[in-house]
Amino acid sequence: MTEPGASAIPEAASKVATVTFAFWVMKICATTVGETGGDLLSMTLKIGYAASSLVLIFFFLVVLALQLRAKAFHPFLYWAVILATSTAGTTISDFMDRSLGLGYAAGAAIIAAILVAVLAAWRLTTGSIAVDHIRAPKVETFYWVAILVSNTLGTALGDFLADSSGLGYGYSNLLISGGIGLTVLAYFFTPLSRTLLFWIAFVLTRPFGATMGDLLTKSPDKGGLGFGTVGSTAVLLAVLVLLIVATAWSAGRRRSHAA
Repeated sequence: MTEPGASAIPEAASKVATVTFAFWVMKICATTVGETGGDLLSMTLKIGYAASSLVLIFFFLVVLALQLRAKAFHPFLYWAVILATSTAGTTISDFMDRSLGLGYAAGAAIIAAILVAVLAAWRLTTGSIAVDHIRAPKVETFYWVAILVSNTLGTALGDFLADSSGLGYGYSNLLISGGIGLTVLAYFFTPLSRTLLFWIAFVLTRPFGATMGDLLTKSPDKGGLGFGTVGSTAVLLAVLVLLIVATAWSAGRRRSHAA
């Protein structure tokens, strides 16, 4: 989902990934790894939500600094930042909801308000929140802050639907999948802004990844499939790496043919 004509902009001209179907598949993989990886640190390894948040935020700041300093699009670096926002978002949300005792509903409401504020500040400061051509440092900073907050919101929303609402992991996934499906239909059959639809889809794919991560890792008596955090994280990371390699190779071939 991107603005009409955005595909004509060479990927190298922008420092972020071109929004294609493969982008959304990798986004879901990365956000699901964020859920399983965050739980691996905070729960399986028993580091705790606060310490896990500090570790993952530090990782996020390191890869973000490298991304901001880069002069061109680097697939592995870009997806490392996406993955970092996803894992950090998981532990930040868990810290707010559980350690601070805000609960899933209140936590999701607070984070949603922060996301709206970030997007509004971005729009007022730069005149646009489009994501098809990100190069200016100020625009890219807003882009990554919005992604971090949206991934944090997705975790809180996914946890709320799966736990507090009583829907469970399976029905939560069904509900969120329906929301994603409606967004796709709106993209093809309505004149709604492609930028608006991008951010709706970006937010919705995070709770989809969060509930999918819970579905994979939780034990069957809790409604999950019981694959555990270690196995699920390893498999999803492998799939993500393969997809990054495949899309980078495909983009390289397109550039060679164009030349």
